[in-house]
Amino acid sequence: MNHYINDLLDAKLEQMKQNENIYETGIVTKIQNYMIEIRGLETVSFFEQINIANKAMGYVTAIKKSSIMVAVLKQMEPILVGDVVYATNKELTAQFSTESVGRIIDMFGEDKLTGESFANLRHIPIESATIPIMDRGIVNRPFFTGITGIDLIYPIGKGQRQLIIGDKKIGKTQIILDTIVNQQKQNMLCIYIAIGKTKKEMKEIYQELLAKNALSYTILLTAFNDDTPPVLSLTPYVGLSIAEQYMMAGHDVLVAIDDLKRHAEAYREISLLSGKNPGRDAYPADIFYTHSRLLEKGCQHKNGGSITILPIVETKGGDITDYISTNIISITDGQIVLSAKSFQKGEKPAIDYGLSVSRLGGAVQVDRVKEIGSLVRRKLLSYLETREVYELANIDEMSSELQQKMITGKKILDCLKQYKYSPRSVDEDIALFSFLKPSTLEQVPPDEDAELLDIGVQHE
Repeated sequence: MNHYINDLLDAKLEQMKQNENIYETGIVTKIQNYMIEIRGLETVSFFEQINIANKAMGYVTAIKKSSIMVAVLKQMEPILVGDVVYATNKELTAQFSTESVGRIIDMFGEDKLTGESFANLRHIPIESATIPIMDRGIVNRPFFTGITGIDLIYPIGKGQRQLIIGDKKIGKTQIILDTIVNQQKQNMLCIYIAIGKTKKEMKEIYQELLAKNALSYTILLTAFNDDTPPVLSLTPYVGLSIAEQYMMAGHDVLVAIDDLKRHAEAYREISLLSGKNPGRDAYPADIFYTHSRLLEKGCQHKNGGSITILPIVETKGGDITDYISTNIISITDGQIVLSAKSFQKGEKPAIDYGLSVSRLGGAVQVDRVKEIGSLVRRKLLSYLETREVYELANIDEMSSELQQKMITGKKILDCLKQYKYSPRSVDEDIALFSFLKPSTLEQVPPDEDAELLDIGVQHE
C-alpha cells in the first residue's frame, strides 16, 4: 500500500515539474439548452473532456475563431453565464464493466435498474480507428436469425451489416428480439443499443428477454428519450467500441441499433446549435460520414471474431427513399424492408420480399439451403407479382397453370408466417418447403445432412 502511495506522489511531483498540473480555464459566455459557448480555452482539442465549474461534464464539439462549443453530457447543478470552465487535457471516454452482461446500462457505466455504478469500471474509447482492410476476412459464415423469411431467402452472414427498415409499429424491434433469442447456445454476445426509447419500453424488452433466458449473453445499452442529444448521439459509438473489444478477443458479436433515424435527428440538433451549416432536410453535410464510420465497424476479423450489425431505420408512409434511409441503404450490405400493408393483412413477420435485398445471399449458405432458398424466392416473387393483378379475381375462372401458381404461392406465403419467439432451425425451414422439389431434397447424401446440422457450431 505504501509503495502504491509513493508511486502516486512521485507521479504528481513529476507532473508539477513538467507543468502538467496546470489546467487552462475559460468562462461560459452563452448557454443554449445543453450547448454552451466558452471563451478562453485556446489550446483545447476537438472531443476533449471539459469540466464546467464542477457542475457538469461535457466535450468540445466545435472550435471557432474566438470561442468553442461544448456539449453537456452530465449535469449536477444549473450552469450560469460567467462560470469557470476547466480543460482536462483528456479525450472523452466511456465507462464499461464486464459485469454489464444481462443489465440495462448507459455509456457512463451505470446500471439503470438499480441506479448504481459497477465496481470494476474501466475507461474505453468512444471511437477508435476502423479495422484495416488487411485485417478483415471474407464474410462466409451464416448467421441464423431463426426467421424463415430471412435465413432462407435473404440470409445474413457473420460480419454483415443488414438494415431493417419500415414504418412505426410493424415489427422491426421484434425481429431484433427474435434474433437475439435465437442466439442461445451459439456462442454469440448480443448488444442491443436503444436510442430514444422510454424507460417503460426498455423494461418490457428486459422482461421479454429475461423470460426467454436471453439475458445471460445480452447487454442492453440505452440512451433514454429524456437524455440529452449528445448522449443519444454518442451511445451507438460506445456500443460498437464495446463490441470491438470482444471481437478482438475472438468473439462473435451481434449489435442491434434501434434506431438510426432517431440518432440522426439528435446529431442534427447538436450540429444546428453548434453553428454548422445545414444541408438537405437541415442535416449537416457530414451526416453520411457520421453513420458510415459507425457501421464500418461491422466485419469478419481475420482472428476469427466478428461484428454483425443490424441497424433499424424508421420510415413514414413506407417511403424508403428519404435522405437518411438512402444513405444507410448505400452503406449496409442489404436491407430487410417491412411492409405496413403486409402487417395489416396478418402476414408476420411483415417482410416485403420484393424490396428486400441481401447483397451476400448464397455466399453465406450451404448448397442445400441455397438451392431451396433460391427456388422459394423465385416462386414467391412470381406469385406476389401475379397476385397484384389477380387478387380480386375468381380463381375458378383462371387457367389450370395460373391456378396452380396461385395455390403454390399462397402456400409458400403461409409457410413464411411465423409467431414471435418461435425460431426455426435450417432443417425445419427446408422441411417446410419439401413440397416444392421433393425429388431433389431426398437425394442429399447423409454426410451433407450432418454438415448442415453442425453449421451453427462449427466455427465456435
